[in-house]
Amino acid sequence: MQFVSPEIIFRGNDAWFEALPEIVKLTKKPLVLGRSINTNKLREKIVSNLKDRNLYVYSENLEYDCCYEDISRIKNIILKNKCDSIIAAGGGKVLDAGKFIADCLSIPSITVPLSASTCAGWTALSNIYTINGQFIKDVSLKSCPKIFIFDHKFIQSAPNKTLASGIADALAKWYESSLTSSTSEDGLVQQAIQISRVLRDQLLIDGKSAFKIQSIDNISWRNTIEACGITAGLIGGIGGEKCRTAAAHAFHNSITQIVSTKKNLHGEIVGVGILLQLKLEEMKNNNKLANQSIKQLLGLMKELNLPTTIAELGINVFENNNLEKISDFTCRDNSDIHFLPFEINRKDIFEVVSNFEKQAIKL
Repeated sequence: MQFVSPEIIFRGNDAWFEALPEIVKLTKKPLVLGRSINTNKLREKIVSNLKDRNLYVYSENLEYDCCYEDISRIKNIILKNKCDSIIAAGGGKVLDAGKFIADCLSIPSITVPLSASTCAGWTALSNIYTINGQFIKDVSLKSCPKIFIFDHKFIQSAPNKTLASGIADALAKWYESSLTSSTSEDGLVQQAIQISRVLRDQLLIDGKSAFKIQSIDNISWRNTIEACGITAGLIGGIGGEKCRTAAAHAFHNSITQIVSTKKNLHGEIVGVGILLQLKLEEMKNNNKLANQSIKQLLGLMKELNLPTTIAELGINVFENNNLEKISDFTCRDNSDIHFLPFEINRKDIFEVVSNFEKQAIKL
């Protein structure tokens, strides 16, 4: 079974208010889930609007990332108070937690992204982390969210770095799926890959303008936020599990195993992962175009103030056996790295990461 999209989608400047009548039809006792202090006012607005519609509303925040400890705590609150839905309003970790909890309890999930940092509001997938933010695994869910609300006014209030992160994460759709799924004879997978190519091109064209002028009146900004929050999710929905992630996300998952004092966004780490994947393609698959792609990406990433090395993520790979840890986790048996169309082993990862970071130090 394949889950392509949320059942009901609202998008635009007043998407939240347009969605309220559908929310009232769906739920009488929702729990609104959030996390960040910076988005408290938006969630208070959401709760207030729901109460104005005579809904009995509970509100809770995650204490950590999308981890089992938080998930268990929120599930108990929902069961105790007999909530009949969960409205997840926030970034990717909040959206993933909300979807996962709803899936476990067989209640509807409503996702309200408060930034364009991820397509998590769309998908039937949740990434699970430890309390310290270390990736554990991704979990396929029984459905996409019941209602997806992509309100441009909500998104506009988010910090610019969340948009930059979303751009990097969305770019990975092309760089990974075009490599892992290019031999697929499945028409939907082929179409998903082609959409990801168009998505990449649009982000390369509009990303810089969107980052510099974060305004509803800026067409580049509107196109870019929807590319990150909607189109990227649609690609995964159409392509399904055959439209695979690869090294960029495998590197992300391994880099999160190194606990850093710097709090990095998902897409910021994935962006570095794309560069490392291209280095692997150059080294292992003799891809002569990979270096050109790196140069093209580096130009945009620097314009977006994105990290371009693991060191810029606040991690020194040459201490505390960090290179070994990254190599081991990247090459573990169930890693996405093994979806690459060429053999990869621990030594390859050690070499490419080491050379990549050393080269950055010289620069």
